[in-house]
Amino acid sequence: MNNCKIHNNSNMNIEDEIHSLVNFTKQRLGFKKPPIIFLNNDSDNSQKTLAKTGYYDPSTMEIHVFTTGRHPKDVLRSIAHELVHHNQNENGDFENSGYSGKGYAQKNPHLRKMELQANDPMLFRDWEDSLKE
Repeated sequence: MNNCKIHNNSNMNIEDEIHSLVNFTKQRLGFKKPPIIFLNNDSDNSQKTLAKTGYYDPSTMEIHVFTTGRHPKDVLRSIAHELVHHNQNENGDFENSGYSGKGYAQKNPHLRKMELQANDPMLFRDWEDSLKE
């Protein structure tokens, strides 16, 4: 089931895997509306050791992932992380969440908890293993 819109501005052909991951995560977490996903090339970003790999915009329900120089599996792992943030947004976890500037994950206990949830490697691993069964 292809239930999310993907804007592929990259050279990666991973739309089928993205749809599969979104469907798995939707079943697992229970979000109702799928996000819009953007795969973006950014050669300047790719040259920075600590550059952004992706982000979620709660106001537009968009996931943006940078793909330049990355392995497709790593890009999918980033999407899984941002899908958790999408679910948190639908649950209202971003409302009145407090400080979200530099160092938010160290300074804001609520957002730190949200990052811990989004960094759970088992969501991605369970999806990957479900494909291998």
